[in-house]
Order: sequence, then C-alpha cells, then structure tokens
Amino acid sequence: MNLGASATFRNRRRFLQQTAGGLGTVALSQLLAREAPAATATNPLAPRRPHFMPHAKKVIFIFMSGAPSQYDLFLPRPEMKRLHRQPVPESFLHDLDDALIKGSAQVFASPRKFAKHGECGMEFSDYLPDLATCADDLCMVRSLHTHVSNHHPAQLIMNCGVPLFGMPSMGSWVTYGLGSEASDLPGYVVLLSNSGEGVDGGSSLWNNGFLPSEYRGTNFRGKGNPILHLSSPQGVSPQTQRARLDAIRQLNELRFNDTGDREIESRISSYELAYRMQLAAPELVDLSDETAATRAMYGIDQEKTQWFGSNCLLARRMVERGVRFVQLYHSTWDDHSNLNAKLKTNCDMTQLPAAALIKDLKQRGLLDETLIIWGGEFGRTPMNEVRRGVNPGKEGRDHHPFCFTMLLAGGGIKGGQVVGKTDALGYHPVEDPVHVHDLQATILHCLGINHKELTYRHQGRDFRLTNVGGTVVDKLLV
Repeated sequence: MNLGASATFRNRRRFLQQTAGGLGTVALSQLLAREAPAATATNPLAPRRPHFMPHAKKVIFIFMSGAPSQYDLFLPRPEMKRLHRQPVPESFLHDLDDALIKGSAQVFASPRKFAKHGECGMEFSDYLPDLATCADDLCMVRSLHTHVSNHHPAQLIMNCGVPLFGMPSMGSWVTYGLGSEASDLPGYVVLLSNSGEGVDGGSSLWNNGFLPSEYRGTNFRGKGNPILHLSSPQGVSPQTQRARLDAIRQLNELRFNDTGDREIESRISSYELAYRMQLAAPELVDLSDETAATRAMYGIDQEKTQWFGSNCLLARRMVERGVRFVQLYHSTWDDHSNLNAKLKTNCDMTQLPAAALIKDLKQRGLLDETLIIWGGEFGRTPMNEVRRGVNPGKEGRDHHPFCFTMLLAGGGIKGGQVVGKTDALGYHPVEDPVHVHDLQATILHCLGINHKELTYRHQGRDFRLTNVGGTVVDKLLV
C-alpha cells in the first residue's frame, strides 16, 4: 500500500490511535532507539567513540533511595562511644550553621559491631556480611558531600547534576555520549525494587530532559511482561504487526521530511525497537536458563532477597547483552526512627544480591569493563533525631549532606582502598572531600568521557551533567 500522498491518512494522529495499540503506547512513551530507518542516515544509539581510551564500557548504579546510614554500615567512630547520649560538645558547635545539631541534640553512637575484611582491612558493620567479602574489589569513599538536604532535590543532584526538574539523568547523558551496544534492548534501563516504598524523585531521576527522547530510561519489570503493553493485542499476527509498523513508518517519514522534527526520528526508531524487543525482552527476564548455583548466589529462591536478587541478576544479563547503563532503585533508607530494625530489613534485602553481582561479573570477566556504584543521595547525622523523641533502642538519624559514604567497584576503579577521612564525629570531611559533581566527573572519566566536553546546546547555553563544577578524583582510579 503506497501512502505517499494519500489524503485518506492525513489525520495521522487518529490513524496511530486506531492501529498502534499497546505497542504504540510503549514506543511513544518509553522505549529507546537503536536503528533509525530510511528517514534518517543517523542511528541515535549507535556506539560512539569516547573522548579517550576507557576502562569501563557499562555502568550499573545501585541507588539506595532515602540515604543509608554511613555510621551504622561503613564508618566506625570510637569517639562517639565515649560521647553517647551526651550533648554535642560546644567546641564542635562553634560557627556551625546547622539547626539539626543544635539545641538538645545528643550524640548517638552506633550499636553495630565493625570488623576488618579482605587483605585491605576495609571495615564493615555486621549488617553487611556478604558485601564485606568483596572488600578487596571495592573502593569506599567516606568523604562524599552535596549541597542540599531534602530527598527529592538531593536525588536530582546525584542523578541529574542539578536540583531541577526536566534535566537529563546520568544514564541519559551516558547513552547520549556513547550510544549502546544492545541491538534489541534499550541503552538505558531502570529496575525498581519491590520494597513497598516509592522513590522520592520518581521518573524525574531517569528522565531524558531536553535530550532526545530515545535517551530516556526505560523501566523494566522483573516479572510478567517486562514492559507494559509490549505484547501485541490478541489476534494480531506478526505479519499484521509488521505491516502496521511499515505503514506507520511511512507516515512518520512523510512528516519528518516536511518538518525535520528530531522527535519524529525518535518515534520511528522507538517503534522498530519495540518490535524487536517483543522477542528479546521476554528472553531477557526468563531466568530459568541460569544455574541453580547462580540463582542461589543472588538469593532468588529466598523470599527476602528474591526481588532485589532478580534485579541484580537482570542487570548482569543486560550488560552482557550490551545495555550501556542499568540503574537499580531500592527504597527507602530514610530511617528517622527505629533505625536499628529498619536498617537490618533493607540490608537483608539487598546486601547479598549486591555482593553476588560483583562476584558474578568478576568470575565472568566483566567486572573490569563494568563500573558499579552503590549509594544514596546523602548520609545521616551523628545524633539521635530529637524531634522523634529519645527512645532508647528505637533511635533514628536525620538527613546529613555534609559527609557520607558510597562504594564503587570495577571499570577503572582501584579496589581495596578507603578514600577520604572525616572528623571525630564523621560530620565533615577533613581529607580528600568529594563533591557529587566530582563523583560524576570521575564516573564519566572511567567511561572515556571528558565531563566538560559532553554538552548539549539548550536555550542558548551548553549544559552538562556536572553543571559548572566537577573534578576527576584521581585517587579513585587504577
């Protein structure tokens, strides 16, 4: 059927609504593009050369939304034991502009037990027994800091570089800069944990912003249909589906030739990728071909680790298939009260699968080319949160942007080391402070990208992930 100039199909929007079905919804709203059709000579997600030779080719960012407590997981502070339940010393409060630590604030020493692990002697609490076995592959950064203390804007800074809506996420910047090696899957995939808590920032954290829509993160589900509405409607054969897509493509090409609208390219490519994904995505999420030993290692057969373990295993399968950027979200670590119990619950759900992911990538020879990041948007205070009352055994900690801890492994990162030192209360960095923008610049560096050169012209200026800051932290690198 020649659609060249037929007036029958002038109402393009109505035609798409009547013929595209669920596949059209997925293509228009979520899926990324790999191969562009005849309307364009470019392929928006074709692999592109980095600025220089990279160590990492892919990224898995395990984002612990809500901010895990560094004091109870990574940062033993003996001085806090001596000051436990005492007011914060006046000498420490001098010239300190932080309302959270003033007034009746009391030091809250962690009840956790810490031990050294690996040849490097890295310290972990007893809540992270499996993750601690990866000590020699991990780089622990104790001196991270950011400049906001509310969840949503801090999550936006960590993921998008600035605390504003409508900005591209890190995964979008990476796929914009490097493309993807996956032909039948998106270049940027998001996996959400079934923790019963939503992510504060929601989809704004994996948004493409002003970048073309093919660089938006695609939300995969670990069970059932990987993406809602991906399957063809009942009674629609592959041949019929292909014919419909060909007709839609011709209409889109006509419109593109008239307008030159870049988003039409994205739409065309999205339909084509959606068609290919109808076969590739179900095979990806079918974990039955994994060995029993692998499933046990990720904790897939245990109720408390099943969901997050499945996501970690899916992340490994995705990078094997060329997906450039995978982000795992788990919420929430926002423990303003009853921290001891809530923290254990989250650790029990996540730390074994995270350790399995590192070990599995390493034994498959993929860790050297896959950068793994673990952490949240900020840390927690060294005091009990007094606005919740002083309840021994059920204490909590408030938000703390001035100093927190994150983990990195693989992909150009030097493992078996701790970077950054803090003061006696772990309140401020006193050596090797690392701002979020420094972390982002270092992540891009591992991928062979100069963070100052990865820019996009929008509203009359060049934007970048690191905003106007960022310095590569050489100490983190091999």
